Amino acid sequence: MDEILLQILNGLDKGGAYALIALGLTLTFGTLGVVNFAHGALFMLGAFVAVSVQNILTISERVRDESITFFEAYKEVPYLEIWWGETGTMIIDYVVPISILVAIPVMLLIGVAMERGLIKHFYKRTHAEQILVTFGLAIVLQEIVKANFGANPIPTPAPDIVSGSAPVGAWLGLSENLVYPYWRMIYLAFAAVIIFGVFAFLRFTTFGMVVRAGMADRETVGLLGINVQRRFTIVFGLAAVVAGLAGVMYTPILPPDYHMGMDFLVLSFVVVVVGGMGSLEGAVLAGFLLGILQSFASMNEVKQILPGIDQVIIYLVAVVVLLVRPRGLLGREGVMED
Repeated sequence: MDEILLQILNGLDKGGAYALIALGLTLTFGTLGVVNFAHGALFMLGAFVAVSVQNILTISERVRDESITFFEAYKEVPYLEIWWGETGTMIIDYVVPISILVAIPVMLLIGVAMERGLIKHFYKRTHAEQILVTFGLAIVLQEIVKANFGANPIPTPAPDIVSGSAPVGAWLGLSENLVYPYWRMIYLAFAAVIIFGVFAFLRFTTFGMVVRAGMADRETVGLLGINVQRRFTIVFGLAAVVAGLAGVMYTPILPPDYHMGMDFLVLSFVVVVVGGMGSLEGAVLAGFLLGILQSFASMNEVKQILPGIDQVIIYLVAVVVLLVRPRGLLGREGVMED
């Protein structure tokens, strides 16, 4: 029972990341009709916003180490600690939460600039052309990150107060040996809040209702005198924010490197296809479903019977789903069925 619960938690954790990236991909496809293969790069850029904030907060000065008296020694001390003491240390410790506040405007500007500068020129092009140009953009972005931050992963720790593991087993009346990292649980809760927020925004606000109407019939909404294009540009920016925040929150789980966006993009695109192109509900459902399946497939007992199954389970499920239901689990009729 403990092992099953642990794998469910691991699957929900992975599924949260897949669902957040897939949600942004689906927003882009549903509103603009664009297959954005640069969306994984937005996830990566969000992670490196956290890295940049960490680098800024830890700018240091070389000072003498007073704890060593028998010879002259020096150490690097961040300016924040020199100026504000323990308060400065606490600010550095909370680099990831601070990065969330920084990432929101930064990723919004990046998303709007990407849509206005490049994506808008490919609205009426074929999906193949859209994939090629956005995939090329993703490669350019990751090479820029590699040139500025290097090729090695950069650790970005969670705040000390949540760096340990939670006694999940004791909470549920099971084995006390069942523990799970606090930050992974926080990430799952964060993913749930963002997903709920996106759905609430689209369903209960006037802006969101117009966007949904535009997704269904763009020409009619435009004839009513509504600037649908401006709203779609904002939606593209919001999709970038969602991907960026997912990247920021994932940095304590997976130290950022320049190719992490491409790794997540392929999996998330499969999630979108399985859930149904253009279906927000399908993207979320498929994200968590495939995350849980991948988690169970990674168990040693399963890999002993089917070696390597954890690496291909998502693709096998995608093949089966698309053979039975070409538009995906919750996809709109006619999408990907031609």
